[in-house]
Amino acid sequence: MKILVIRFSSIGDIVLTFPVIRCLKQQLPGSEIHYLTKSSFSELITASSYIDKTFFLEKSINQLIPLLKQEKYDTIIDLHNNLRTRIVSYKLGVSPVYRFPKLNVLKWLYVTFKINHLPSNHVVDRYFDAVKSLGVINDLKNNTFHLSKEVDVEEAFRIKKGNFIAVALGAQFKTKRIPTEKLIEIISKVELPVVLLGGKMDEEEGNKLLVAVKNKSITNACGKYSLMESASILSQSKVLLTNDTGLMHIASCFNIPIVAVWGNTTPSLGMYAYRPENNARIVNHEVLNLKCRPCSKIGFQGCPKRHFNCMMLQDSDRISADLR
Repeated sequence: MKILVIRFSSIGDIVLTFPVIRCLKQQLPGSEIHYLTKSSFSELITASSYIDKTFFLEKSINQLIPLLKQEKYDTIIDLHNNLRTRIVSYKLGVSPVYRFPKLNVLKWLYVTFKINHLPSNHVVDRYFDAVKSLGVINDLKNNTFHLSKEVDVEEAFRIKKGNFIAVALGAQFKTKRIPTEKLIEIISKVELPVVLLGGKMDEEEGNKLLVAVKNKSITNACGKYSLMESASILSQSKVLLTNDTGLMHIASCFNIPIVAVWGNTTPSLGMYAYRPENNARIVNHEVLNLKCRPCSKIGFQGCPKRHFNCMMLQDSDRISADLR
C-alpha cells in the first residue's frame, strides 16, 4: 500500500504525527509512506525514521499535483483537514481519504463559552481515529525523534550534559509565552546553568534575561542553532522549562523532565506533552478558575483582556522548585 500523509504545520503538530506514521509502517507490512508538508519544515521531517519519501509545498498546490499524481497513491491520510488539504485530495482523485477529526465546533464552544465537551484523550489519539479503518492502532509507545544534527554542550557551552536547565522561549503567539518578568523571577531562583533556546526572533528577549539575571550561568542560544540542533541541546538537559510550543513536543520524545507553563491555552485542548510510557515526569502549571481562559485554541499577540492573568498570576516559586 502506498500512502500519502498530509500535515502542513506546525512544529508540534507535525511531531505528533510521528507515532501514527510509525504504526502505519509497522502494522501495514510493505507499506510505503510519503509525507506532504510545507518546505519550511523540511529539516523537521528528517526526525521520523519511518517516512520513505517527502514532498514540500513551496508556493502553489498546482505545482505539486502532477508530481503527486505520478505516485498513484492507494489512499490519503489527512492529518490536517483544512481547505487546502481537501483541495489536494480532490485534485488527486484518490479514494479512500481518511481525515483527522478536528472537533472545531467543540473547540469553539470551549474557547467562546467555556463549555468543555472535548474528549479527554490526546490529539495523537485523535490522529489514530483517522486510521482505525485501516486496522492501525496506537501502540502506546513514546514518540521518537531522530537527531540528524547534534551539538556537544560540553564543548559549545562548557557545561556538563544532564546538568543544566533548557528554557524554550519561543511561541508563535505572545499569549502562549512566559513573560520576561516571570522568567526573570523563575530563573533567579534556580542554581543550575541555564541555556535559552529559540529562534532569531527570541534573541532580544534572551539578551534581556542575560542583563536582568545576575550571578547566573546563562547562555543565550536563541537564533544561533537550527531546530534540529536545538533539539539536540534540550535532549542533553536535566529538565526543560517551556510554554505551549513545538520544543515541548520535541522534548517529550526524550527521557527528560518537562515543566510546562500554560497561558491562554489549556492541556484540555489535547496538545499537552505526549509521553504515554511515562518514563520521565511532566508537570503542567496553570492558573485555574480564570473565567477568560482559554481565550483561543491557538493564541493572540496580546491579551484580549489586557491583564494577561493566565501568565502573570503563575506561581514562580512553585515553577522554579520543579526545575531543581
